[in-house]
Amino acid sequence: MESPESSLAASAARPERAAAAPSSGSVRLPQVRVRPVDAFALERRAAELGTRSIKGSAQLAAFDLTVRCMDLTTLEGADTPGRVRGLCGRAKHPDPQDPTCPPVAAVCVYPSLVRVAVEATAGSMVKVASVAGAFPSGQSPLANRLDDIRRAVADGADEIDIVIDRGKFLSGRLGECYDEIAAAKQACGPAHLKTILEVGELGSFDAIRRASMLVMAAGSDVIKTSTGKIGTSATPPIALCMAEAIRDFVEQTGRPVGLKLAGGIRTTKQAAHYLVIVNETLGSGWLHPDWFRFGASGLLNDVILQRRFHRTGRYARPSDLPVD
Repeated sequence: MESPESSLAASAARPERAAAAPSSGSVRLPQVRVRPVDAFALERRAAELGTRSIKGSAQLAAFDLTVRCMDLTTLEGADTPGRVRGLCGRAKHPDPQDPTCPPVAAVCVYPSLVRVAVEATAGSMVKVASVAGAFPSGQSPLANRLDDIRRAVADGADEIDIVIDRGKFLSGRLGECYDEIAAAKQACGPAHLKTILEVGELGSFDAIRRASMLVMAAGSDVIKTSTGKIGTSATPPIALCMAEAIRDFVEQTGRPVGLKLAGGIRTTKQAAHYLVIVNETLGSGWLHPDWFRFGASGLLNDVILQRRFHRTGRYARPSDLPVD
């Protein structure tokens, strides 16, 4: 499989994928230029990509890729060590009836339960992610947020999910947002930083593009749509908007960045649409759990149902599917 760097270089060489010339409406953030979004063209392109389907022998590969790119999450006030251990068991063996089903990419838990998750996933390929830094608001004092991140990493977290301070971003205090994300990246040390934009609160595709470029310029390893705590989260046009921002960022800086889509993705058909968007916009190098994730625990059972049907020709009963 080609790397993100070679994949993007190849796509940039094709005329239809080349970066547009800067317009009079473009703006600059530290290190990068942000182009304005043509909302009509974006939505039309997202809809057109939604008409494409994955058929035949490629279906099983798409099912397995969806599982391998999935983060299973438990972020409830009633979370217990037992619940986290159960989630980790499900992450390692998503379908207990089919040992060929691959493990998911990661489990995501609160910082206080990171050690439990690390112990429960030991010896497997499943990574441990933790929300930190005043999730989901992102509005506690910066020193507290950074301490939260450092503790989670010290306890063994491989990945840290933070949320931008939307109040600062929406009031135009972009420099402060940039500095906070850069400080969070430094606090992560060896762990990967995934920055949540909470796109449903940003108000426009232009704001989503600007926020995407800002957090990537500040050092985030992944940009993510949503906390899953609000109504509007991942949609095909939003996913395309963020994927195009990644493409622009890599063309300008040479540094690839990952994409995580979370919120409202519940069916295998929806997941396939997003795989097409990522492949067509960024290239096949991004179709790997190192560069692309679904934050969609509710999606897993539907994928398992489709895998079982593909293998046996029969749909499983809901009662036959694993229960989280």
